[in-house]
Amino acid sequence: MDVNDFFESLEKQYAQQLPFVVYSRPINSIIKCWLQDDNTLHTTENFTESGFVFAPFNLTEKSILFPKDNCIHTELHVTNLEVKAAETSDIRSNEADKFQHIDLVSKGIDTIKHGDLEKIVLSRCETKALKNTNPITIFKRLFNTYKNAMVYCWYHPKVGLWIGATPELLFKVEGKRLTTISLAGTQPFQDNESVKWTTKEFEEQQIVTDYITKHIKPYTKSVSVSEVETVRAGNLLHLKTRIISVINDEAQLKPIIEALHPTPAVCGFPKAESKNFILQHENYERNYYTGFLGELNLKQATTRNSNRRNVENNAYAVVKTQSNFYVNLRCMQLKDSTAHIYVGGGITKDSNPEKEWEETVNKAKTIRNILD
Repeated sequence: MDVNDFFESLEKQYAQQLPFVVYSRPINSIIKCWLQDDNTLHTTENFTESGFVFAPFNLTEKSILFPKDNCIHTELHVTNLEVKAAETSDIRSNEADKFQHIDLVSKGIDTIKHGDLEKIVLSRCETKALKNTNPITIFKRLFNTYKNAMVYCWYHPKVGLWIGATPELLFKVEGKRLTTISLAGTQPFQDNESVKWTTKEFEEQQIVTDYITKHIKPYTKSVSVSEVETVRAGNLLHLKTRIISVINDEAQLKPIIEALHPTPAVCGFPKAESKNFILQHENYERNYYTGFLGELNLKQATTRNSNRRNVENNAYAVVKTQSNFYVNLRCMQLKDSTAHIYVGGGITKDSNPEKEWEETVNKAKTIRNILD
C-alpha cells in the first residue's frame, strides 16, 4: 500500500473515533495497522481468541481485544517516514514530583530492609502540555527514532489513546517455542565511553532471570538461558538475557501469562507482596502502563523442505500459531492536549533515592524528546 493511503486511512479512522492500532516490532521495516469496523469494546479473559490484545498491569481489570475478524489489516514496508521534527525544549523537573518520588523510593527501600521483599518497581506519572496533539505524527517520530523498540499507537474511544516505544518483550510463542527476555538495569547511553555496571544492577537483572526460568518451568520441556549482554534502547542501556524454551503439549497460554506477568522487571519480587506495595503506595492508577500488548494467536504459515526423495516440488506449508507480547514501557496516554508520561525503576536494598529519581528522568526523555 502507498504510504499516503496507509496513513490517510488511519487518520480517517481516528477522526471517526473508531478503534485502531498501528505498530512496528523491533528491528523491523514493516508497519502494521488494524482498523476495527465499529466501536464495540471487546475483551478477553482466557486469551484463546485471535486478535490484538491490550492488557493492564493488574489482570483483574479488563484486557482489551481487537478481534482479528472484526478488523481491516494493512501493512506498509518502509524504513523512514516523512514527518516534521519535534522542537527541542528544556526538560525541567517538577520539584514536588521529585520529592514525592524520592519519598516513595525511600519507603520502598525501608520495606525491603525490614521485610521479605527483594525488589519493588516504583513508578510515577508526569504531564506535559502539547502543541501538536496528532497521535499519528507522534507515532511517526517514534518509528523513525526507536528502531530497537516495539513502537505503537493504540486507540479505543471507550478506553483512551496510548502511544509508546517499548524495548521489552514479555514473551513470544511460535508453535511450541517460547522466547522471553530478562531486561533490567538502566543507564544513559554515552557515546565513546565504556559501559560499567554495578553489583546492584547485575543483582536486579538476575532476580528477573531467576524468576522467569522458575515460573515457566512447569509449562516447558526444556529451558536455555543466554549470557548477560548490554543492549541499547534509544538513549538508554540495559542488561539483557534471552530465555528460550519448548512448551509442553498440554500447556495453555493463559497460565503462562499469569505466571510471567507482571515480571519482577515491572513489579518486583516476590510478586504478590511487591504488587500489593505498589497498589497501596504509588498513589495513582497504572492502568495499562506495565501491562502488555501484541498479537494474539495469529496463524503463521511457514515453508519447509520435505525429506522425501525424487519429489520435484518438495516444499510444504506448516501453519503455526504465533503470539508476541511486549511490556508496555516508555509509554504515555494522551488526554485532551496533555501527555501523561509513565516512568519507573527497580528498587533494591542498595538503591539510592536520588539516583532512582534521575533514572526516571532519563527514561521520560524517550517520550518527551519526540513531543513538541
